[in-house]
Amino acid sequence: MKTLIDYLRERLNIVIGTCYVLLALILAYSLYVDKSHAHTWVEQNIPFYWSVFGFAAAAAIIGIAYWFGHSGIMVRKDYYEKKTARCCGCSDKESSSGKTETGGDQ
Repeated sequence: MKTLIDYLRERLNIVIGTCYVLLALILAYSLYVDKSHAHTWVEQNIPFYWSVFGFAAAAAIIGIAYWFGHSGIMVRKDYYEKKTARCCGCSDKESSSGKTETGGDQ
């Protein structure tokens, strides 16, 4: 059974064209919206103000999150692969087998 994603991938040009048509219709509609009750001069006189504002705000949030993530929150790619000594002083070999290095049980 085909999934919806596969169906849309096969018709990618139609999907992109449909998105452009919907975008154009939304932009055309926003030119005819009654702006007499707008609160500020910017809302009344700049077309597509809230669309541009929303896009800029989303881009800023993404940029800040990217910067914040790469400034120290993200761990290295080899974080879990690195062999580190345990805080108690035992080795990885000792802790995984359950026996001490001398061969006896704990």
